[in-house]
Amino acid sequence: MEEGRPQTTLIEQQKKISLTAVESVDEFSPRQIVLTLQSGRAFIAGEGLKIVGFSKSDGSFSAVGKIAGIRYAAGREKLVRKLFAK
Repeated sequence: MEEGRPQTTLIEQQKKISLTAVESVDEFSPRQIVLTLQSGRAFIAGEGLKIVGFSKSDGSFSAVGKIAGIRYAAGREKLVRKLFAK
């Protein structure tokens, strides 16, 4: 994916969520999905969450379930900082 591509988020009636500019799916469970975006991370909370589509090549992602909310964390923490943080 090219850097600087716009990131979009669409939530449809709290039942489906779609995002673009997704680089990876880091964690997933029926209650939370954690994504790495070009601009940071996204934390999707809900119930009965299921990933229905992810394309690493074009950065598209979609999931269904009862979407309770999404939280963004800007920037990326370096692996070295994570390993040696006190």
